[in-house]
Amino acid sequence: MNLTNLTIEKQRAMLDKKEISAVELASEYIKRIQRLDPTIQSYITVTADRALADAESAQKKIDVGEAGMLCGIPLAIKDNICTEGIRTTCASKMLEDFVPPYNATVMEKLMIQNIVMLGKASMDEFAMGGSTQTSAFAKTRNPYDTNCVPGGSSGGSAASVSASLAAAAIGSDTGGSIRQPAAFCGVTGLKPTYGRVSRYGLVAFASSLDQIGPIAKNARDCAWILNAIAGYDPHDGTVSKRAVDDYTAKLGRTIKGLKIALPKEFFAEGIDAEVRESVMQASKTLEAMGAELVSCSMPSLKYAVAAYYLIASAEASSNLSRYDGIKYGHRSKIGDTFHELICNSRSEGFGDEVKRRILLGNYALSSGYYDAYYGKALALKQRITAEYAHIFESCDVILTPTTPSVAYDIHENISDPVKMYQADICTVTVNIASLPAISTPCGYNQKGMPIGMSIIGKQFDEATILQVADAFEQQFQTVAPIL
Repeated sequence: MNLTNLTIEKQRAMLDKKEISAVELASEYIKRIQRLDPTIQSYITVTADRALADAESAQKKIDVGEAGMLCGIPLAIKDNICTEGIRTTCASKMLEDFVPPYNATVMEKLMIQNIVMLGKASMDEFAMGGSTQTSAFAKTRNPYDTNCVPGGSSGGSAASVSASLAAAAIGSDTGGSIRQPAAFCGVTGLKPTYGRVSRYGLVAFASSLDQIGPIAKNARDCAWILNAIAGYDPHDGTVSKRAVDDYTAKLGRTIKGLKIALPKEFFAEGIDAEVRESVMQASKTLEAMGAELVSCSMPSLKYAVAAYYLIASAEASSNLSRYDGIKYGHRSKIGDTFHELICNSRSEGFGDEVKRRILLGNYALSSGYYDAYYGKALALKQRITAEYAHIFESCDVILTPTTPSVAYDIHENISDPVKMYQADICTVTVNIASLPAISTPCGYNQKGMPIGMSIIGKQFDEATILQVADAFEQQFQTVAPIL
């Protein structure tokens, strides 16, 4: 039996029955990482010694019957989440040597659970991208086809789960960065409601859009992880004080009577035929299980990508202004004046995509252009939020493709930023409207590449989208990558 292919639920049962030890489980993952990750490149930093120490500590809890659901479970952590004493680079030369003096709140919550940390997963630089090819240190490959991208920006997190180099992973999602790589890599990824999970210790990209969430082999595992990381945190002024639900409570319940909306714009021109057909077939499966399908419309979708990139880039230009080589971050060795030092430090430290978004954001916020661009984008945010609210007046969840296509070749789209941005059309509105959404596999194209579907829910109704995703997963047979 390959222990690394098992879900968290199955690993938990084996650990509790003493059929395996936490150290044995961690060792299996470490050996697999050593064998496969030189090709997949899902990790920037592998913390093998830390993982074995974590496993020994977790086993002590298991031995005395004090193990929680995640005790002894090996996880990967996206490299923009601060980990005390362990390098956190954001996949950027700007933070190549940054070692945080504290843990992100999410890490603190996971450590309370006695998880085993395998390492820091690769990502697009500062979470800006959809391919993980902008990483300065590990350009991750798709486990289903190593000539293809894994998606991004949480590409390392998704690839590590897909290749069974971690039982699950923690990612972040600003415009689809959990769901898109989950779809490309054939795994399940959950983006919670904005404010459901603390962002304290998450290196900021766009503060009104960023959200931390889990990537796992199925919805059930995502639910267990969300139970562990959700909740109020006094360190984050945007986190909700709303009580945390038990996100496993609805798992296994019938979806009979649930109304599932299908916005026609998400299935229109620009969506590959194989993707459209797979998601529509999935909707028929859900209908056969007792759900009611409802046609609807979301007219503002065609403007969503433009609005998203204006808002996200504006916030990024502000957040990234702190990296000047003076306070911290990469410091150039060239520069005779204060101005030259900052210019050279930022030019050397940031990659092309990050520079592009900083310039776009500064332009959108500049005098004379603020109202024309950023102001209109904020107005459109309100309209998109209202359109979702209207759909939810009569429906329980919304079903859409996660991506317009399957994973593409690593050399495709890289030199065409606009084409890359347009690929986010199916995911960005969820972040704009602060909604929860989960992506789960629903098919494979003729070449065997995974196709993902997204289930979008009402604010703070993660339990229902997990219920629907889980119900579908019980009827759908996934195909693991051959490695």
